Amino acid sequence: MNSDLFGELGQTQANSSRSGGYEPLASRMRPTTLDQYIGQQHVVGPGTPLRQSLEAGQLHSLIFWGPPGVGKTTLSKLIANYIDARFVTLSAVMAGIKDIREAVEQARQYRTMGKRTVLFIDEVHRFNKSQQDAFLPHVEDGTVIFIGATTENPSFELNNALLSRARVYVLKSLAEDDLRTILQQAEQRLLQDGDIQYPAVEGALERIALLADGDARRALNQLEYAVQLAAGQPLDLEAVNTIAGTAARRFDKGGEAFYDQISALHKSVRGSAPDAALYWLARMIDGGCDPLYIARRIVAMASEDVGNADPRALPLCLAAWDAIERLGQPEGELCLAQAVAYIASAPKSNKVYSAYKQALALVASQPSYEVPLHLRNAPTKLMKELDYGTEYRYAHDEPEAFAAGENYFPPELKGLKLYYPSDRGLEGKISQKLAYLEGLNRASERQRYPQQPNTPADKGEY
Repeated sequence: MNSDLFGELGQTQANSSRSGGYEPLASRMRPTTLDQYIGQQHVVGPGTPLRQSLEAGQLHSLIFWGPPGVGKTTLSKLIANYIDARFVTLSAVMAGIKDIREAVEQARQYRTMGKRTVLFIDEVHRFNKSQQDAFLPHVEDGTVIFIGATTENPSFELNNALLSRARVYVLKSLAEDDLRTILQQAEQRLLQDGDIQYPAVEGALERIALLADGDARRALNQLEYAVQLAAGQPLDLEAVNTIAGTAARRFDKGGEAFYDQISALHKSVRGSAPDAALYWLARMIDGGCDPLYIARRIVAMASEDVGNADPRALPLCLAAWDAIERLGQPEGELCLAQAVAYIASAPKSNKVYSAYKQALALVASQPSYEVPLHLRNAPTKLMKELDYGTEYRYAHDEPEAFAAGENYFPPELKGLKLYYPSDRGLEGKISQKLAYLEGLNRASERQRYPQQPNTPADKGEY
């Protein structure tokens, strides 16, 4: 590869100058018809409801939800062209209510001339409630056909009023086969435009398709950059691997993909699938997730899903958290992996979690019962005179260090059970121990209140 890199970087731009300016490859490769559009066949393929509506010349308001680079904007433009409608685009990052009103007013004027308007709002989830409400009446009366694009879950980010007026279509990350097709077409375009003289070496486009991680725009940008790095020579794996060093996989640190992957990690741990748990951990680390956040979640998993079935899980995960703070990355990542593999393999129990949730619900639904006198602390003379602590039985002075028959609830809740240990791991032994103590409680009750002999009333005699 030519070492005089920066002297050659302008070659592609110069060769690609069309009508007085440089046009990025991603822009040049934007399809102009639905038949040229690659991917998302579940949405616009033959026979789909949306495609049938378009073929009938009809279009309803809709929302495209999907990750970056999957064709939301491109598809919206193609749809507008397909039904011969004006395409007006606003960015929710920069536009305000004034811009919406101006776009709607223009659409109203064109409507009088028989021309429909598609109003495309990019990153619509960034609009606040008042901004979303601003164009609702105009969607309702047909002044504009609304198309919104978002990378965030519409259920959480968009008003119900807007969702009720638009159908949501989920766009998926492009498959590697789709990306390879796009890259092969782009290579032909580069050859045709004179930007490159030779086809890429075998495996180069496939490597770019893998690096793009389902994002077509990213694939085309990486191809263009790799061509520049090749500096007039055939595009090879050396150039592609150079850009690979700066190409992180997609991982939205605050959005849908973020929570989906954390959910997948947690459910893999809960499902005792250490291989899958390690895979999702690696995905999150590879995507740039804060390892301390992962450490906190792992500690929560240890308590919620392993619990007393293996009490060693909690201190082990706390130690992993401490280790990643002390070691940093990448050394500390192994400690997280050790903790994840352990808790995924450990016996599982959510009995403490369930018992605590029940306790919270019980407290919220019941009066604030007073603490029984025998359980109260009595540090002063007055408290002792008021019988605080009277008749309290000190468990260590009792046989087996257990005060059989003692009640530690308010009298109104005596006998309540919340914690039912499982039979897995150490919790199985806890279950046996509590069953034994419960037997001592029952024996104590029988001694305290011995069963009376039958009376005529007991026999049903009057």
